[in-house]
Amino acid sequence: MSAVVCHEPYKLPAGLLALLVHAAFFALLYFGFSWQAEPPATLSVELWQSLPEVAPPVEARVEEVLPTPAKVEEVIKPDIVMPDKKPKIEARPVEKPPEKLPEKPKVKPEVTPEVRKEAVQPAQPSAAELQVAREAALREQAARAQAAQEAATGRVVDEYIGKIAGKIRRNIVMPPDVAKDARAEFLVTVLPGGTVLNARLLKSSGNAVYDTAVERAILKSQPLPLPADASLFKRFRELNLGFQPVE
Repeated sequence: MSAVVCHEPYKLPAGLLALLVHAAFFALLYFGFSWQAEPPATLSVELWQSLPEVAPPVEARVEEVLPTPAKVEEVIKPDIVMPDKKPKIEARPVEKPPEKLPEKPKVKPEVTPEVRKEAVQPAQPSAAELQVAREAALREQAARAQAAQEAATGRVVDEYIGKIAGKIRRNIVMPPDVAKDARAEFLVTVLPGGTVLNARLLKSSGNAVYDTAVERAILKSQPLPLPADASLFKRFRELNLGFQPVE
């Protein structure tokens, strides 16, 4: 049995057609993308207030810009004179500092034993000077003792005068309508033992009733309190006492 080979004349045109279709498809893709990638054209407009002047031809402007050739002057180079030798440096002698003379040793004065003894031992005061210094010390000691005694006596006197005034003030029968700043002063004479010898009005309070009430209180308060030391009685012989309604 034999096989028969048939020739198909339509296969070649079909292949060319397919190749052209593919080529057209690739060309369409390429030009389509290139057309989309181009930027849009812009239109620029210039506004002029007046028409610009017409520029001269290019040849005329070139002639105006190009300068006329100037004559090249010869450059004269100055002659440079080279020094023959380097300047000489004169050497100056170095001055030496003056030499210091050796200091002479200080000679201490000799101190004799007699001079040393006088410098150590102070001068002894004489007997008259010692007596004067002793008497001055005694006087100073006596003055201090007297001042201390007077201070103690003053404290005792002030204490008993306060006691006397307080006793009299407790015995005052206060009358009505007496000013608070009224003050009656009396000079009271006292006998040993505290007895009142006399009560004399020195300054009135301006209220006779109040003055009489104070006088009666002084007489009623005897015997007045006095210190036990009889030597202090002279301080209480005469007493200047003042009284006010409010103290």
